[in-house]
Amino acid sequence: MEKKYSIAILPPESILAWIKSMKEQLAKEIGWFHSKNSVGHITICEFMANGATLESVKNRLIKLCDGLEPVEVSLTGFNSFPNGAFFMEPDEISKKKLIPIMKQVHETLSLLSLKKSINPHLSIARGLDSEELKKANQLFTTIDLCFLCESMVLRKFDENRHQFFVTDTFKFNNNPKNLAPQSPTLRM
Repeated sequence: MEKKYSIAILPPESILAWIKSMKEQLAKEIGWFHSKNSVGHITICEFMANGATLESVKNRLIKLCDGLEPVEVSLTGFNSFPNGAFFMEPDEISKKKLIPIMKQVHETLSLLSLKKSINPHLSIARGLDSEELKKANQLFTTIDLCFLCESMVLRKFDENRHQFFVTDTFKFNNNPKNLAPQSPTLRM
């Protein structure tokens, strides 16, 4: 049976704790919101997979990440999408480093039906109405956080908790010989 999975970048624990406190502050102002209990992350993609496909995905990610170089990520602003998502935004230099990584993951898993993220961001809240977005923008005006992105994670969706949890971490080993294109066959 297929399960829902996500590939994401997680900031370090210190930043995750800060994001959690931001979500709690926002909840005190506006009440419950989508992603209130979600651990802070930058989504790369989501997909459905079963056991055999999942093993192939893991093997491909191991090989891809072995060739990736860790990158510095600076979160320097807040922004929102028209759908009511309020998020931390990386600066332009960070985006230029993260987007190629995201695209390489998409290409590596191109035979899967992926829900792709092409705009790196770290969501604080989703589904806010215009008044709630206004309050979020009043609460959070400046940010300057940096971290070294040196891995990505595979997360599995827990149907009972309605949250993703990390199952595997793939370290960036800066071994360029493993950045060669991978064969297009992916076991389904």
